[in-house]
Amino acid sequence: STTLGPIQSSGTMQRSVHRAALSGSKQVLNKVQRRAYIKPAYNLAKKIMPKISETEAAALNSGTICFDRDLFQGNPSTKDLVAKYSVKLTAEEQSFLDNEVEVLCEMLDNYQIDLDQNLPPEVWRYIREQKMMGMVIPKKFGGLGFSGHGHAKVVEKIAGRNGAAAVSVMVPNSLGPGELLYHHGTPEQQEYYLPRLAHGIDIPCFGLTGAASGSDAAAMRDEGVVCMQDGVLGMRVNCSKRYITLAPVATLIGLAFKLRDPQGLLTKGKEGITVALLPTEANQFAPNGIPGLETGPRHNPLGAAFMNGTVKGQDIFIPMSCVIGGEEKTGYGWNMLMECLGEGRGISLPALSLANSKLSTLAVGGYARVRKQFKVPIASMEGVQEKL
Repeated sequence: STTLGPIQSSGTMQRSVHRAALSGSKQVLNKVQRRAYIKPAYNLAKKIMPKISETEAAALNSGTICFDRDLFQGNPSTKDLVAKYSVKLTAEEQSFLDNEVEVLCEMLDNYQIDLDQNLPPEVWRYIREQKMMGMVIPKKFGGLGFSGHGHAKVVEKIAGRNGAAAVSVMVPNSLGPGELLYHHGTPEQQEYYLPRLAHGIDIPCFGLTGAASGSDAAAMRDEGVVCMQDGVLGMRVNCSKRYITLAPVATLIGLAFKLRDPQGLLTKGKEGITVALLPTEANQFAPNGIPGLETGPRHNPLGAAFMNGTVKGQDIFIPMSCVIGGEEKTGYGWNMLMECLGEGRGISLPALSLANSKLSTLAVGGYARVRKQFKVPIASMEGVQEKL
């Protein structure tokens, strides 16, 4: 530099040399660390850790990444959230919320429902007639075709009035087979079942949870074996499911089980977790019905009024036509579950929780204002304020 004296120029050059040397040393050190420590540690961990299974890979690859990515990165943005998602009800959804759902809420007597441990017959009838079990089914199949937000607001409003009614509406729209049928069913299955589900002709349940497995579907013990019976390709299945919501009143049962094909009878599809639709009465997919299939007895672990029970079958024969998507979709049940059950985990259950939070806040906050001790509302006491 022409503006620096000889001594200053020399000092600047020395610092530059030192920085370059330090940078070079760091690079060498990093290489040594990678070669001496990191790579051997990685190779050791690779040997010890189990390989990702096919079911785990399916779970990792299913769905999409949206706002959840921002949460895991630690920088969620309200601005981005509002920009990405529409949180407005359509005019049709708002009208349904203000009218049909309002009428249902007025029909619900909490005390009587808890006493009877069931919804009244007229409530069951109203829910079915108003297509509340078919909110997520597209209009072309007779459903309401509501958005995720519309679905959530309906469940939230009903849950603020009565939990049992909310669960009874929620399950067919999230854990029911409607979503699976729409995305994976054959055209024949869609044309037959979706209108029946939308109009409440069929009440669905989904048999996934068993004695050893719940969300961990890969651990299920329920098993089926591919076989031929009277010239019909099908599966001989043993199953024992529990905690299945709506099972005691269901007319259409979604059943998940592990399928084996020891005789190599499958011409399409593969072994693995498979999902089938089992009608409680004979139809075109199960001309002889499903003899030996049992629903019940009812479970009541929470003292709650919604229907919950068992689904059992010992050596039952299920025609291949009952598999969602037909024979070619055998073994793809895990992928179906991971892709479609997000409706319940991401929409229905949070809506239910939000309603309970709002109701609790309203009740506790209101009571704290009217309840007085030492001549003042307990809401003015610091300890109570902290909790509120």
